[in-house]
Amino acid sequence: MAKTVGDFVWERLGQWGVRRVYGYPGDGINGLIGALDRAKERMPFVQVRHEEMAAFMATAHAKYTGEVGVCLATSGPGAIHLLNGLYDAKADHMPVLAIVGQQARAALGGHYQQEVDLSALFNDVADYVQQASVPEQIRHLIDRAMRIAQGERKIACLILPNDLQELEAVETPPHAHGTIHSGVGYAAPRVVPEPQTLQQAAEALNAGERVAMLVGAGALGATDEVLAVADVLQAGIAKALLGKAAVPDDLPWVTGSIGLLGTEPSWKLMQECDTLLMVGSGFPYSEFLPKEGAARGVQIDRNPSMLSLRYPMEVNLAGDSAATLRALLPLLKRKEPGKWRDRIGGWTEDWWALLEKRAMQAAEPINPQRVFWELSRRLPERAIIAADSGSTTNWYARDVKLRRGMMATLSGGLASMGSGMPYAIAAKFAHPERPVVAIVGDGAMQMNGMNELLTVARYWKEWSDPRLVVMVLNNRDLNQVTWEQRVMGGDPKFLGSQSLPEFSYAAFAELAGLRGIAVDDPERVGPAWDEALAMDRPVVLDFRTDPNVPPLPPHITLKQAQAFMRSMFGEPELGSVLANTARQVASRVLPKRD
Repeated sequence: MAKTVGDFVWERLGQWGVRRVYGYPGDGINGLIGALDRAKERMPFVQVRHEEMAAFMATAHAKYTGEVGVCLATSGPGAIHLLNGLYDAKADHMPVLAIVGQQARAALGGHYQQEVDLSALFNDVADYVQQASVPEQIRHLIDRAMRIAQGERKIACLILPNDLQELEAVETPPHAHGTIHSGVGYAAPRVVPEPQTLQQAAEALNAGERVAMLVGAGALGATDEVLAVADVLQAGIAKALLGKAAVPDDLPWVTGSIGLLGTEPSWKLMQECDTLLMVGSGFPYSEFLPKEGAARGVQIDRNPSMLSLRYPMEVNLAGDSAATLRALLPLLKRKEPGKWRDRIGGWTEDWWALLEKRAMQAAEPINPQRVFWELSRRLPERAIIAADSGSTTNWYARDVKLRRGMMATLSGGLASMGSGMPYAIAAKFAHPERPVVAIVGDGAMQMNGMNELLTVARYWKEWSDPRLVVMVLNNRDLNQVTWEQRVMGGDPKFLGSQSLPEFSYAAFAELAGLRGIAVDDPERVGPAWDEALAMDRPVVLDFRTDPNVPPLPPHITLKQAQAFMRSMFGEPELGSVLANTARQVASRVLPKRD
């Protein structure tokens, strides 16, 4: 059989190092699917339950490996379904290639069934969008798409009409005018600022007496360098949510997450520092950074468009985080240990004690914070966490202590619900030897997580370590929005909008051939985690938690307090909300440190 265009697509992508494709079949990609079957030993295909999940998995693959994630969808509706997952990749600067089918070339422009202007559709989310017309194009389209995705950390999209996929491949275009002869391969450059700019940054940092660092996803590969610079500067380190795994949480001067979901020590660190060093972060909420003019600023980012965007920086360093910090380190003057680090350590010590006290407060039936507190102390070595968007994100951000060697991520810039399960599945395919924990709310689970349990059931026996624990916070409420309505809008809970149908996620897991554990007793939380993490197959931990435990922000403004009090007029769950809020606020009475 002659090699088809479809065969050549997977062969060429294999030369680029692609080792897996996430997708869903359809007649718009029959030629590609047939070729995947012929290439299945070297290019495994993961069949998801919905194309959106394929795009999320490709994004997560990029986050957990640094490689280009690849997703595949048919023409028309299948291609449209990819968009949310691709926007997730775009928001977090992840390299993803989307391959989509299209109707036959002769039918285009004729209002044919499932004909959609895919070039226009993907034009906003992707930085490289091309529709192939002839086999001679395929080589250079793949090469350019992969190089742009890898080198610029952006989205590329290739549109392949279904009749083209079945034509005989042209591996080497004719040596003639109007043809393009491309090649495979990309090696990332080492980008470091000029010595003069590094010296300016060092002078600003050396002059500071109270230095704070804020690290994000761009610092995930620079842990040693971040810690070394922090040690020389005697700085405290706060973390944007995508950078939660950049430095371990067991260091006394690591203050944890920042922002509305962040910690009180991170808030204090930013309010009291006189110098801010921001590394690889696009953290968007400026109100949680120092007030303009209160601190001198230095920022490191590989993307110049992200520099001086959140805070007016005195020195902007365009470069790779690790390489730039290594170049900066010899220029820094070692600061003597002193009161600044002592104060930060006192804040964090008090904060962890407060979180434990809050986690152990009574609730009906389970305090959600306890679920995360008990997980934190039980996380296996080299565990990977896939978090979702919702009230679960509050407790993940604050209560889970990550240790060195762990990985964790979520939908950051897009903050999309429903990303946790596909992220976890991609983590297991990328690192089948490591334990994975998915942190998912019941809203996200009902949205798409339950369907993806079927994907888990289909593939889990391929993983060398079968441990995939899906934690479901079963509070029967779209809880994050409920609290946002109360605290930001001053509105009571709208039952018609916020209440979720009762459902047993543990029972559903059992039906799928997995293990399900339902927990409604606070004393069973810890043992349930132990049981799940020791299981020989994937597990759904269904924790029945109280929706009315407030996710208190690190700093409560007068406006937020007033809105919350207004929302209590007409609140359908008034007694529970007030009782839980009183318990959480009262737990703040701890010995204070300056």
